[in-house]
Amino acid sequence: MRIIGGKLKGLRLNPPKNLPVRPTTDMAKEALFNILQNQVEFEDIRVLDLFSGTGNISMEFASRGASQVISVDRSIYCVNYLKDISRQHQLDSIKVYNDDVFKYLQLETDQFDLVFADPPYDLNKLRELPGIIFDRNLLAPGGLLIVEHQSMQNLTKHPAFTEQRRYGNSSFSFFRQADDKNSFE
Repeated sequence: MRIIGGKLKGLRLNPPKNLPVRPTTDMAKEALFNILQNQVEFEDIRVLDLFSGTGNISMEFASRGASQVISVDRSIYCVNYLKDISRQHQLDSIKVYNDDVFKYLQLETDQFDLVFADPPYDLNKLRELPGIIFDRNLLAPGGLLIVEHQSMQNLTKHPAFTEQRRYGNSSFSFFRQADDKNSFE
């Protein structure tokens, strides 16, 4: 696992083997950030990383200049790893919370330019996730939600769904908050 862009480009991340995670592969992450590179001005965006695990995605956004990255995971081991690695590389824009994502979402009131969610593949509430984020108005106008999930799962029914990109057994589904100006394009 490595950081593919920004000030920490090339940094290898070596999380402990016992973390309860399934990290986004380097290939899928590189494809995702190639897509985002043409849609998002990374500097100064606010990112919410749900089910952050190792913090691989949070670190990538922080490395590229995101002004704030909120990372949420229920595993204290993942939270401690991300806090340590963020401190070690002076990524002050990353704030890490140890919480159940669904409980966190019920209390969050801020808006984000981008929300990334990489839940466990066996999560029963996966199809509910976009609805919760849009119902809670957590995306800024023009904001983008990206959900990583198994390719066999279908999230296309949500009205804000725009596209799905498949990378083997993993897919990214994209959802966009309506905005007349479309701030990312």
